[in-house]
Amino acid sequence: MVLDIKNVTKNFGKFTAVDDLSISIPEKEMFGFLGANGAGKTTTFRMILGLLNPSSGNITWDGDRIDYSTSRIIGYLPEERGLYPKLKVREQLVYLARLRGMNKNEAVKELEYWLTRFKVPEYMDKKVEELSKGNQQKIQFIAAVLHKPKLLILDEPFSGLDPVNVEQLKKAVLDLKESGTTIVFSSHRMEHVEEMCEHLCIMHKGKPVVHGALREIKRAFGKKNLVIHGDFDLEYLIQFPGVIRGKKTTEGVRLQIEKESIASDILKSIVHKGFISKFELEEPSLNDIFIEKVGASYE
Repeated sequence: MVLDIKNVTKNFGKFTAVDDLSISIPEKEMFGFLGANGAGKTTTFRMILGLLNPSSGNITWDGDRIDYSTSRIIGYLPEERGLYPKLKVREQLVYLARLRGMNKNEAVKELEYWLTRFKVPEYMDKKVEELSKGNQQKIQFIAAVLHKPKLLILDEPFSGLDPVNVEQLKKAVLDLKESGTTIVFSSHRMEHVEEMCEHLCIMHKGKPVVHGALREIKRAFGKKNLVIHGDFDLEYLIQFPGVIRGKKTTEGVRLQIEKESIASDILKSIVHKGFISKFELEEPSLNDIFIEKVGASYE
């Protein structure tokens, strides 16, 4: 089962929110969307869900158009949370699960499993408004996965969560992937995409500017990060030939260099100047690639 987005464009009047996007996401894949606000991520998600129709192009799941008949196999965690504050967790989530074809007993059993997994079984009969924002987000996540969707779309799933809850949610997402769910998600946190996704798309002003396997994207980018720690002043290396950009750190410098051979030149120039505690060549980060392609830092 493949999610196919072919030559999809979405116009709102004269404004083009998504511009000729083509992506194929295979079954059991974790696919990341990156892009600043207004890049077209959420519009793309809404088209995948069938909430918006593309102005041109097609979106299919396993070869079929996505519409209300396919909503049972899709789960969606929107960026804007949308639970009813006055309703109890049990009432609300069982109702939503039944809309997607589950029977009541099955829905309650699945809800008990997730609440126990997230260490909040006592929330079953609490009103949503009585929970903290982080715990409301857990409930919203459970609402998206309770009916065991084959395709799960997560729009900024980790925003506003403390580190402990982020790890809990990440583990849940990875377990769903392992059990066969296809997952598409966007995150403001590059390290989450880097850690969890094999493939990704960076969008800028509605267009895909980078798209493919994370490993290949990094390899093609070519530039490397060089981290040097020493007991002498290393700041002058920021101006060294072949250094694209650099910054001083508490222990030394972090440099982005054009190619690996520059590292050898730098090492030769500093090896007799003092004690070097670290000299490490790292692959480019997603943030480096984003800055290069979009011309600004993601944050």
